[in-house]
Amino acid sequence: MTQPLFKKVLYIDTETTGLEPGRHGIIQLAALMEYGGDVVDTFNMKFQPHEGAMINLDALKVSGTDPEELKSRTSSSDTFREFMKFLDRHIEKFDKTDKAYPAGYNVGFDLQFLEAWFRHHGSQYGSGSYQNWKKLDPLPILHTMDFQGTIALPDYKLQTVCKAYNIALNAHDALSDIIATRTLLGVLIKR
Repeated sequence: MTQPLFKKVLYIDTETTGLEPGRHGIIQLAALMEYGGDVVDTFNMKFQPHEGAMINLDALKVSGTDPEELKSRTSSSDTFREFMKFLDRHIEKFDKTDKAYPAGYNVGFDLQFLEAWFRHHGSQYGSGSYQNWKKLDPLPILHTMDFQGTIALPDYKLQTVCKAYNIALNAHDALSDIIATRTLLGVLIKR
């Protein structure tokens, strides 16, 4: 595959059963694939955590997930296969020049969970086959702005920041979070 004439960005957000990628699992995964500034595809699935994942009931409350409803969702392995199809439509995993920039709000958290999820489902290369690890994240930009005195918020949770910038958000829904993050990143980059 030849070098793309435009950059690919993979916006990603997860909702999880806790805060530890090695112990907890993903229960919602949303992604936007962007080519040269245009969203060309969307992925959004709510699903069961992988087998053996610990479930923190407080974490379920944050995402508004009913523990009983969680049991009726698609399996983690079926979702993993669908997500691989999504990625394979856009990125040639064996071409070192065809990788996406991973993007999200505090995206390092999501990437740790994504990597653990890939490994859990037997991917020997992990998510590195699809991304370049050059993270695009509004949070460090906001922290720099706070340091410079150009912004001062009580906290830098996505919900607080979106309210300050009048960006619509249904907090702790992965798709809403990632759409708001993409909008926020665009606003911050233009400044």
